[in-house]
Amino acid sequence: MTYVAVETHNQIARVRLNRPDKLNALTLETLDELIRVARRLRRDRTLRAVVISGAGASFSSGLDIAATVRRPAGVVRAFLPHPFRGTNRFQEACWAWRRIEVPVIAAVHGHCYGGGVQIALAADFRYATPDSQWSVLEGKWGIIPDMTGIRSLTEVVGPDVAKRLTMTAERFDGTEAHRLGLVTELAEDPVKAATAFAESLLSRSPDALAAAKRLVDGALTGSARRTFGRERREQIRLLTLPNTGILRRAVVRKQTPEFRPRARRMRPWH
Repeated sequence: MTYVAVETHNQIARVRLNRPDKLNALTLETLDELIRVARRLRRDRTLRAVVISGAGASFSSGLDIAATVRRPAGVVRAFLPHPFRGTNRFQEACWAWRRIEVPVIAAVHGHCYGGGVQIALAADFRYATPDSQWSVLEGKWGIIPDMTGIRSLTEVVGPDVAKRLTMTAERFDGTEAHRLGLVTELAEDPVKAATAFAESLLSRSPDALAAAKRLVDGALTGSARRTFGRERREQIRLLTLPNTGILRRAVVRKQTPEFRPRARRMRPWH
């Protein structure tokens, strides 16, 4: 069974967690599929954006604990970090989406618990219904988020709120998630809203969008001096790339730009 469905239209990949009968609860197989799909999309330089959603009544209710504990050997292997990437399978299932050099947008409805929150946090933007249900649920079971969620949650809502949500495992709706900064925008149809936002970015240079994503993500952990150096390198490179010229000419002529595939990245920063 395919637990992660993918279709691409108009250079936008629509990725859907596809286990609706289990509220898209995450299994080891789901994690592996998330990693494979993210890596495949990362190699596609014609891709312009990704929208991640959940099939059925929920985005994701988190880890399927019952299914996971039946495979203790698999869990042990999944905890082992990759020697070069620095992430294990649980972590890479989320962090792989941050490695993709296009905007990634999560469209959340229904339950978004535990690992589901961490997948949503791996996106650059989160659209959610006002009545969606959120919880950093790991605390209920005496554990902590371990799918890169601590890093991403702290970046998005700040250390004090991240500690509170992690320690209390409190449940709250999409309206409160938006107030906390966890949700970018509320929408009754988050998939439609996320897709419309993705389509609005098609008129922007794919190379500039990739540079912006790299720079902002790098600025969160790097020194000011390092960020300034990255700004200079990215800007000099952008000024020499074909897509920059294509956009400039299109703006002057008031035409729709027809971009080339995104340029290959300079170097991996995370």
